[in-house]
Amino acid sequence: MATIIKDITLQENIPQNILFEKHIDFIKEYGQKENNFEYAMTDYLRISGMYWGLTALELMNASPPHTIEEISDYIKHCQDPESGGISSCLNHDPHILHTLSAVQILCMYDNLKAIDVEGVVKYVKNLQLPNGSFTGDKWGEVDTRFSFCAVATLSLLNRMDAIDVNKAVDFVASCKNFDGGFGSRPLSESHAGLIYCCLGFLSVTNRLDIVDRDKLAWWLCERQLPSGGLNGRPEKLPDVCYSWWVLSSLTILGKLHCIDANALKKFILACQDTESGGFADRPGDIPDPFHTVFGISALSLLGNDTVQKVNPTYCMPQHVIDRLQLKPQILDN
Repeated sequence: MATIIKDITLQENIPQNILFEKHIDFIKEYGQKENNFEYAMTDYLRISGMYWGLTALELMNASPPHTIEEISDYIKHCQDPESGGISSCLNHDPHILHTLSAVQILCMYDNLKAIDVEGVVKYVKNLQLPNGSFTGDKWGEVDTRFSFCAVATLSLLNRMDAIDVNKAVDFVASCKNFDGGFGSRPLSESHAGLIYCCLGFLSVTNRLDIVDRDKLAWWLCERQLPSGGLNGRPEKLPDVCYSWWVLSSLTILGKLHCIDANALKKFILACQDTESGGFADRPGDIPDPFHTVFGISALSLLGNDTVQKVNPTYCMPQHVIDRLQLKPQILDN
């Protein structure tokens, strides 16, 4: 049975290049609007929002809007002294998503001394369950996103010894589907974002041997629509964030050449807001830091040399990963 194709039509007058100045101003101003409604309503993802914005600025060779000391001090005060985990915002519960974001930021600025590193290691270790999976926090939700966050965090800290890696691999392997993709848990639907998490996990743990490379690459390439954009699963609209989830996965698999790169570049550039700056999910929608960092990162993977090179496993500047002497597994073409 054929699937329904949902897509958009690109306008003719789309930007041909990255609007650097507008994007830099957009990101820097985003974190300054502490009195507006949107800022107040995003406490629950503040640290991850900082990671998106600061990584976007770094990839665009722009300085952060605050000093490294100010950024590090905020993160320090978001660390829970009892569990060791880091929360999204002051006075919130710690979560592995925000713990990874915080570690990524501090690694980018070479300032891990700002936090209790052993506390973070203890926190991640205590989230692993007997079957190898990880919960996101003390409330117990299990998801392959959290498996990736766990190994990404510990590898950045050079403390992979703290967890049972073999059991963790077994759990992720159990989430592989008949189509070659991966879901959030065993028997869950394949999804491009979760595939990135599982491939990122296997890249860090050097276990890409369990992947059905050709079948998965085919599934990922089928995410490209006539507009050039990518969706996350069948019968969904394209979204610029999937430019990252799909491209990074194809890069890890050594299959980036299988996508129509020029069509995708055109779609990504069309998602720029020419007035306010920033990238949106689709042309004409409201931009935000989340789609901005993934749009810029995707363009980096596509070979745009006006931005810094990004690492496909960690979504961090490659020079940071090189400084940390990390070598996640990437398959050859």
